[in-house]
Amino acid sequence: MQIKPRQHLLDIWQAVARHSFENGEWEWGKWGKQSSVADAERLLCLLYPATEIPAFRLDQPDTTQDDVLQVMRKAGGRLDLPANIVMAAADFMRTHTGEDKRPTFAGGYYYTSRDETKDLSEEQREIGVVDSFSMSITLCLAVLGFLKTYESKTRRSDVQETIGELRTATSNRLTAAMVSLLRSFTVNVFDTDSSQGRTLVELLGQGRQSQRQVLNKFQNRFRPLRAAIVESMSLGIDVQEGLKDENQLFECGWAWSLVRDAPEIETDEPIGSQPEGVANPVPYLYFTVVALDGIQDLFSDRTLTLGLLNAEQQKLAEALRLRWELTQQFWSGIARFDPDRWPLEDIPWRTTGQKLESEYFSLSVAAILVHDLMRRRATDDDLTRTVNIMERLAERARITSRMTRDDPVIQLHNPGVTLPLQGSERTGLPMQWKMTDFSAQLLKRTVQLCTLSRNLNAHDRLLRLAEDVFGHMWRRRISDGEGVGVWDNVFAVYPDSPAHHGPVSWAITERVVEAMVQVHEMYKQPPIRSLELTELTRALLSESTHLLGNEQLESAPNDDGRHGMQLRNIEVKLRRARDLADERPGTAYSLTLDVLGQLDSLARAREAANRGV
Repeated sequence: MQIKPRQHLLDIWQAVARHSFENGEWEWGKWGKQSSVADAERLLCLLYPATEIPAFRLDQPDTTQDDVLQVMRKAGGRLDLPANIVMAAADFMRTHTGEDKRPTFAGGYYYTSRDETKDLSEEQREIGVVDSFSMSITLCLAVLGFLKTYESKTRRSDVQETIGELRTATSNRLTAAMVSLLRSFTVNVFDTDSSQGRTLVELLGQGRQSQRQVLNKFQNRFRPLRAAIVESMSLGIDVQEGLKDENQLFECGWAWSLVRDAPEIETDEPIGSQPEGVANPVPYLYFTVVALDGIQDLFSDRTLTLGLLNAEQQKLAEALRLRWELTQQFWSGIARFDPDRWPLEDIPWRTTGQKLESEYFSLSVAAILVHDLMRRRATDDDLTRTVNIMERLAERARITSRMTRDDPVIQLHNPGVTLPLQGSERTGLPMQWKMTDFSAQLLKRTVQLCTLSRNLNAHDRLLRLAEDVFGHMWRRRISDGEGVGVWDNVFAVYPDSPAHHGPVSWAITERVVEAMVQVHEMYKQPPIRSLELTELTRALLSESTHLLGNEQLESAPNDDGRHGMQLRNIEVKLRRARDLADERPGTAYSLTLDVLGQLDSLARAREAANRGV
């Protein structure tokens, strides 16, 4: 299925507007206001495209395009639409702020109990989660950018008052989210003979290297990174003293929530008291990827150009950037630990902290590798091997291959991969987190990699894979009842999947929206140049220029100036082809062929006239 980002985003916006607005007012519905993660994801389905794609902008009513107004008519007209979105964002900020004026980041119904016969307490559902911290960064930056333009475009006093309130609340929430991410980062140190150490050694050695060989290679590979982390202890990274011992293994990344005993972060911003941490100091691949996604938005061109961060937030952002870079270097090194056979190529990945294995974790490590490849100049070998991994994951997940009878892979999509949240048992019942968005994450990472790739073969393979995964995702939209046009109806593509009863999946919907924005960016890039085609085009241009010069030596026939007009048109077309030869050699090639055809027609006409004489 060809990906048409503009049309698909319009379809999604129409579905979101139909689901979330009533007579122009935002309606949270039955499941709204119960999870800060889900509520942020729903708002981002609108705000992310509206702030990233000029054609979808809503903050300048005079420039809002007609097809956008048509699909968003349930949300209001040209002037009311941005005001109603401001009101919805303000309601979100009020809803997810505690009585003590402190921003809250509740996981809500995204948390589930490991004991299906018992339900979690309200206090447990109110515990902040890294997913909310990260999603809040993306949402707050989108809101602040939206307000920066829209506040000068409206004269309604009630909207101006709400904008002032919203800007303050959004800035506070952004600061609180950044502080919370800093306090959720952890470096876990363990011995090679521990259960976690044996799992990591087995993962890295792949049954072909001894424990001593793996440890020696680990020491050499990560000695600079280990030194950087130790040096960073003075910058607020809380790590165990054992990290200085090179005979100890380690992992870094984000826990599922604030880490137990994590020190408070000094800040002058009015974010209220900083809550106690509950999570064990163990990194989770899923939450690490989520954190990296949010932190990356702090350094986007849009954030820097619009000046969305104040001085205190810039300081926090630099601290997060340090952890972002350390984490990417670590997991990218782990994924490619053995250059002959990457551990990442040994699917499925096995986690060390939770003792789980799944294609989802392979995708999570691949996502970090994609982050790293986007950050540095990737080699063709890196790209080719990563493309192979993506294709294998799509096949193993039965996205591009046939589902077998009683196929256990269905569990990857429904009910999804379950993560036990270590440390949650100290708050009551043991908690867990389910990930059902494998296909959406695969689409997002494939498109990111496709945008990165400037290798023709790799780019074409990735684009075909993205189209296959997107076709799979598009069929999973809900077709009737609540949430028509959004996600997720797993039964549509996996008929043997158990029936799902619950809220629509704003997580999957938001990730599809992100992928469409990324595809839009990909198509805005210049096409990949073929050196062979460029050389051939230049040869054709040389021949065309020579033949045109020869044609201009001939006397013009008596045809009322038509011959001269033809030559001038050929000159214009040839000049255009010459201008495009470097950036779009295929287009230049086509134009030059047309020129050669026209020149040949003129030559044949002259030869025929000469024979007649």
